[in-house]
Amino acid sequence: MFRTALRNVLAHKARLLMTVLAVMLGVAFVSGTLVFTNTISDAYQNSSAKGFDQVDVAVRAKSQEDKGNTISRTPELTQAMLDRSAKVPGATSAVGVVGGFTAIADKDGKLVGGGFQSQGGNYWGDKDARYPLKSGSAPHGRDQVAIDSQTAKRAGYKVGDKVRLSVNGPVLTPTITGIFTTDDGNVAAGGSLALYDTATAQQLFGKPGTYDEIDVKAASGTSQTALKAGLDKALGTKLVETTTGRKLAADQAEQISSSMSGLKQGLLVFAGIALFVGTFIIANTFTMLVAQRTKELALLRAVGASRRQVTRSVLIEAFVVGAVAGVTGLVAGVGIGAGLRSLMTTLGATVPDGPLVVSPGTVASALAVGVVITMLAAWLPGRRAAKIPPVAAMSSVHAQATTKSLVLRNTLGALFSAAGVATVLAATTMDGSDGQGPMGLGAVLLIIGVFILTPLLSRPLIAAAAPVLRVFGVSGKLARQNSVRNPRRTAATASALMIGLTLITGMTVMAGSLQKSIDKMASSAIKADYVVSMANGNELSPDVDNKLNTTAGVTATSPLRNVYSRIDGTGESLTGVNGPTIAELTDLKVDNGTFKVGGTQVAVDQDTAKSHGWKAGSAFTAHYEDGRSSRLTVSGIYEGNELIRGILLDKNLVTPHLTAPGDMRVLVRTADGASDATKDKLVKALGTNPAIKVQSKQDLSNDIAQMFTLMLNMLYGLLAMAVIVAVLGVINTLAMSVFERSQEIGMLRAIGLDRKGIKRMVRLESLVISLFGGVLGIGLGVFFGWAAGELLGTKMATYELVLPWTRMAVFLLLAATVGVLAALWPARRAARLNMLTAIKSE
Repeated sequence: MFRTALRNVLAHKARLLMTVLAVMLGVAFVSGTLVFTNTISDAYQNSSAKGFDQVDVAVRAKSQEDKGNTISRTPELTQAMLDRSAKVPGATSAVGVVGGFTAIADKDGKLVGGGFQSQGGNYWGDKDARYPLKSGSAPHGRDQVAIDSQTAKRAGYKVGDKVRLSVNGPVLTPTITGIFTTDDGNVAAGGSLALYDTATAQQLFGKPGTYDEIDVKAASGTSQTALKAGLDKALGTKLVETTTGRKLAADQAEQISSSMSGLKQGLLVFAGIALFVGTFIIANTFTMLVAQRTKELALLRAVGASRRQVTRSVLIEAFVVGAVAGVTGLVAGVGIGAGLRSLMTTLGATVPDGPLVVSPGTVASALAVGVVITMLAAWLPGRRAAKIPPVAAMSSVHAQATTKSLVLRNTLGALFSAAGVATVLAATTMDGSDGQGPMGLGAVLLIIGVFILTPLLSRPLIAAAAPVLRVFGVSGKLARQNSVRNPRRTAATASALMIGLTLITGMTVMAGSLQKSIDKMASSAIKADYVVSMANGNELSPDVDNKLNTTAGVTATSPLRNVYSRIDGTGESLTGVNGPTIAELTDLKVDNGTFKVGGTQVAVDQDTAKSHGWKAGSAFTAHYEDGRSSRLTVSGIYEGNELIRGILLDKNLVTPHLTAPGDMRVLVRTADGASDATKDKLVKALGTNPAIKVQSKQDLSNDIAQMFTLMLNMLYGLLAMAVIVAVLGVINTLAMSVFERSQEIGMLRAIGLDRKGIKRMVRLESLVISLFGGVLGIGLGVFFGWAAGELLGTKMATYELVLPWTRMAVFLLLAATVGVLAALWPARRAARLNMLTAIKSE
């Protein structure tokens, strides 16, 4: 039986290749994902470990809680602590570390790198082992700075150039005295690093005479543990905590691994989708292979082979196919992993250097996935073939499915579909986070149900295409009949395409709807022409609001200035605004009372009011961190959104309770409205500061749209794998269908249907099957997109369903294209059949 199985595999090389390709693509995706994420994770971990080469023990301040005011305070690391650390037995040196946000502008005045990764720090002395100089010398004084080599390369800077930068304040224009290399993770992630001498860094970051961290280097022969114990004894453990460099590196590695897990899981989900689609194709392929060899298997049974031996022979074929696909998929996956890494570099993402990582786990996973998926897909057809009595197989009376089996299948499919629809609909009535699990479960149930019902659905949907197919005469009529001749095979083929298009359509509907909702939020909630904020999300200096107020053409401004308080025992963040102008700058819908902010009157969003049981006229007491309190009255309750929410009160009430006032945003309205000229005027008024963003409502919307577009394009790329697998499935099905119908095709040729007619028949059949899968996929995708939107609507008041008709038409055209392309080879093969040989075939 083993030899028979191997001979059967090798006897059908074309079918073997198609099946191997279907499995290989799924395996390649899985192994490529593992190679890519392991390589990136390993590169970052090695890079971070190098960053701790100069740190044997790190000393940090321990947060202290002031029980009187319940405020957490962090003590300062002083120069005296640094001096004591350097004198601890076993220590060769101690370096004080200072850091904070620093935005670097390129030569066009625009921010280099992402705002959150734009950092600054101190260069220790004339030669800092942490930052080897590539060129130039160490910075000294406020007018000198050193920058990392990656930033210098991106912005085109060299030693001696002037550079515009900002440290949460006015623009500075120091001279670049040095360019250094670094293993800093922020720089590796595309950020920037600027270094000043220690005294300048302390002054710029508001930490005169103190440090954020003290890094101590151990002498030769002194272990990190021993040095840590010495530092604990010298500094005490009440105010500071010490950590070995080995522990810091391990923590960083764990953090990197954790951050990469989300990317890995996301990629593996799409790999799973490709495998899921591939499973249909493999099962379909083996079902047809077994059906074509029914008489052969019956003969084996007749000469003494048992049912187990027949099933085992099919599984041996599947094992060989899976093993070949696993090995080739692994090789292709290594190439995919290397390609994804190169793509990241091409797109501007900076990845640390390192080798391509192909772990034993990746190899084992690729082989296991290839073999297990293929054998599982082949088990049912093999078992079904083994159960057919030899005499029935010889006479082909087994060929048609019984009425009982069809009723059972349709009943099961209806139950799954009904349960899926009910679960999804129930999830839409839940809160956003609570409904995610049920919606995912409902989606899975519905897809399974529709897959089971596709043979039933194929007849009416394909029949709907009959009027169009009549235009093609006999070829069109034959194509329609061939499409519904074997509903199960048609369903399995169409389902592969259906799943890919369901996901693509669903994600497109959600992305389009979210974008419309964000546009609506920005336009409906804000009358201001511009929103000013810090590039890294930190607070703006109050000077920004003052400067904007004195800028020509600005008619109204209002800061959004936060202060923490406790109300009725619950922590609440209050937002200080400019009471007289806030109504001119916002357009918030008021449900109860009036929108009036000034004196002790405040406006409260619906969620906050509901949680406290407030309505217009309600009074409450806010207790601030400085120990003082104020009695406030609710003037009105408004509909909050992602941009503006919470308790709004006059900034004059907020500012006295802040030791260092700062604004999260400043809303600006101008006489001339939003325009490039007005924006340039505001940017120049703020000193062309790279740390400050001036954004119109359209800019805010575009920022979020860019994120959605990037995600959607990534999803399209990933789901293309599932579509490619589906194409292979259609080709496979048609090729085997042509083989099965060789005698019929020969008869059609004999009675006058020419080669063009045969080709047209096969192409139309492929087109009908592909469009059937496309219609089902787009329909399900719209339903899931609507349902997910209903769930999002509980968190986003402006959510509105948008159906992307143009893109859906493109998706349907894509399905048709898949059908046409997939039919090229099978149609050519069918047309080239020798009619006499075909008529004599069985």
